[in-house]
Amino acid sequence: MSTLAKIPFLDLVTPHKELESELLGVAKKAFHTAGFVGGPMVETFEQEFAQYCRVQHCVCVNSGTDALRFAFMAGGIEPGDIVITVPHTFIATTEAITQAGAHIAFVDIHEKTYTMDPGKLRQYIEENCVFNAGERKLFERSSKRKVAAIVPVHLYGQMANMDPILEIASQFNLVVIEDACQAHGAEYFSEKSNSWRKAGSIGKAAAFSFYPGKNLGACGEGGAITTDDEVMALRMKMIRDHGQAKKYYHDLEGYNGRMDAIQAGWLSVKLRHLGKWNDARRANAHRYHQLLAGLKETLVVPFEAPWTKGVFHLYVVRVADREALQEALAKAGIGTAIHYPIPLHLQKAYAHLGYRRGSFPVTERVANEILSLPMFPQLTPDQQDQVVSEIRKFLASMVAVH
Repeated sequence: MSTLAKIPFLDLVTPHKELESELLGVAKKAFHTAGFVGGPMVETFEQEFAQYCRVQHCVCVNSGTDALRFAFMAGGIEPGDIVITVPHTFIATTEAITQAGAHIAFVDIHEKTYTMDPGKLRQYIEENCVFNAGERKLFERSSKRKVAAIVPVHLYGQMANMDPILEIASQFNLVVIEDACQAHGAEYFSEKSNSWRKAGSIGKAAAFSFYPGKNLGACGEGGAITTDDEVMALRMKMIRDHGQAKKYYHDLEGYNGRMDAIQAGWLSVKLRHLGKWNDARRANAHRYHQLLAGLKETLVVPFEAPWTKGVFHLYVVRVADREALQEALAKAGIGTAIHYPIPLHLQKAYAHLGYRRGSFPVTERVANEILSLPMFPQLTPDQQDQVVSEIRKFLASMVAVH
C-alpha cells in the first residue's frame, strides 16, 4: 500500500514523533560515549526485558531470526535432529531450524487460533515416530532421525495452547522453544500452574523480534532470547559474539549476532510504553469485534481462546474473496496486508521436503482467506468506522451480485 493511504495499515511515524526527544537523547549518549555495540545500554535493556517477561535471563541479538537460531544451538538441538513447527508462520521460523543444521517437520494449525494444534502434534508423533524409552529419545521412523524440539508460534499476538504442548514435550523428552516474535506482552493462562504466564517464560527459551513493525520495535533490526536457564544464556552470549568467553578466547565457533547499543537504548525507552500500546491494541481489536459482529456469515473475526490474553500484533479476518476485498479497501485508501499468502510447505524453498497441496488442509484454507486490517495503537475510532463501513459496502455488493 502506498504511503498516500488515507488509513495506513501501520503507523510507525506517530509514536516516533511522540518519543523523538527521548530517542535522540539515546543517540547522543552513544555518540558521547562511543558505546555503539553491546555494553551498558544492551545490558540494561536485557535486565528490563527479562523482568518484563518474568524470566531470569535475556540475551539480545541482532534479529529475531538469530534469536531462534541461537536458541536452537544453545538448547541442545544437534545437526540432523528434527524440529517440529507449523507451516503457517513467517519463513524465519524454519530458516532458523535449517541454519542450525536441523530438519523441519510440520504439523497443522488449529482452525480458530491459527496456532499449533496439539492434537495434530500428537498425531504426527504417534503415526510417524517411535519412542525409545530407555534412551528417552524420539525417532522418526522413516528417516531414523531424532526428534528433538517443538516450536509453537505465538501468531498475530495470540499465544499457542501451551499446556498440552508441554505435556507432549515432557512425555517424549522434547525441548520447547517459543517463537514469540509477534507476542511481546501476550499472556497464557496455564491450568497446570493456575497462573497467567507471559510469552517467553513458558518454554526452555523463547525468541523475540524487534523488527520496527512489532509491538515493541527497534528503529532497525533487533532480537532477543529469554530463558530461565543460566547455562543456556551464557552459551548464547558466546554464540552471538564469535564464540568468545572473553575477548580473543573462543570456546566455540560462533556468529556476529550482537545488538547495537543505540537499538537497545531505544528499546528501553519504548518498553516503558509497551503496556499502554498493547492495551490500545486490545481496545481497538474489541471495537473491531463489535463493529463486525453482524457479519458472521460472511466474515470471521479473530478468535480469542479463554486461555490467551492477546496483544493483537495483527488483526486478521477471514473472508471468501480476500483479494477482491483487499482491492476494494485499497481503492478507498485503506492499507491492508496478508500474513501469509503461501504456506511454508508449498514454498519453492521447501519443495525438497516433499509436501504437497493438501498436506495441511487447515493452513491451506486459512492462507486463502486471511486479510490483516489496519491495527496500531494510534488507530482512531473514526478510522475504524471507515474501515468497517467499506467492508460492509463490499460484502453487501457481493451479496447483491450473487
